[in-house]
Amino acid sequence: MTARIFRLTQIHQRIDERLRLEMKKRAPDPREVSRLKLMKMRAKDALYRLFLRPAAA
Repeated sequence: MTARIFRLTQIHQRIDERLRLEMKKRAPDPREVSRLKLMKMRAKDALYRLFLRPAAA
């Protein structure tokens, strides 16, 4: 696992945790939920692109 993949995985997990905490609130902020979901999706997309990239020879 490269350092970049590890870092993106950590970021994704932290955002997921923040999203879960926000959703547990009695009245979650819809803007914050949307923002966190977008951030999580961007991190996941970046990870996906790294896995699709052919290995350097």
